[in-house]
Amino acid sequence: MQDDTTEPFGFPAIGRKKLAAAFDGGRLTSDGGVMLLAAAERRLGLADLLAAQMADHRDPARVVHSLADILRARMLAIACGHEDADDLDHPRRDPGFKLACGRLPETGRDLCSQPTMSRWENAPSLREVVRLMRAMVDLYCASYPKLPASVTLDIDDTLDVVHGRQQPSLFDAHHDERRFLPVHVTIPPPPGPWRCCRGRARPPRARRSGAICAAWCGGSGATGRGRASPCAATATTAARR
Repeated sequence: MQDDTTEPFGFPAIGRKKLAAAFDGGRLTSDGGVMLLAAAERRLGLADLLAAQMADHRDPARVVHSLADILRARMLAIACGHEDADDLDHPRRDPGFKLACGRLPETGRDLCSQPTMSRWENAPSLREVVRLMRAMVDLYCASYPKLPASVTLDIDDTLDVVHGRQQPSLFDAHHDERRFLPVHVTIPPPPGPWRCCRGRARPPRARRSGAICAAWCGGSGATGRGRASPCAATATTAARR
């Protein structure tokens, strides 16, 4: 951000208080809450935990951004409403985001760019995705000081509009959009995310909800087509244990 040289100017006084506008505040951020999110993430060790589940095949001598830093920046950006990887074009230089990721706002290196982020979003193998799910399950189960007497599943579909014809998106007549339909499962108390399934237009919500509940009750986490979902099977098996 370039320094402005605009002279300050005044407004009418309010309650005998002088009111003036100045432009010498330096670099500012509109995402101040990201610092609180970063504190929570570091307390949980979430980025480091997930990074340990994925193989990094890059040449260590040429690595600029560690995998944990990439995941941390992506999670914080999503939490602040920057859901697309190319939204990082501005936050990667934002002083608040840089501080949240452990970098000085002025002299620290900028966060990773969209191409780096996109490569890692498509990098994990199925085996690594299962390990990521297992790590999230262990983290959630550890949040209970003692075993709960009961568990409630809050299952909701979420409209995810696509801008094109990405596979396996389908047209939704209800929303009049092409979209994915992720299923988010939340378990209170304590409130916390459980899992997110990348959903299609089929199967119906009731069938998918039934599959998730069946997995909790001893099933295999079957999908709408009758095949076992590795992530669902891993998550529910660990939870029941």
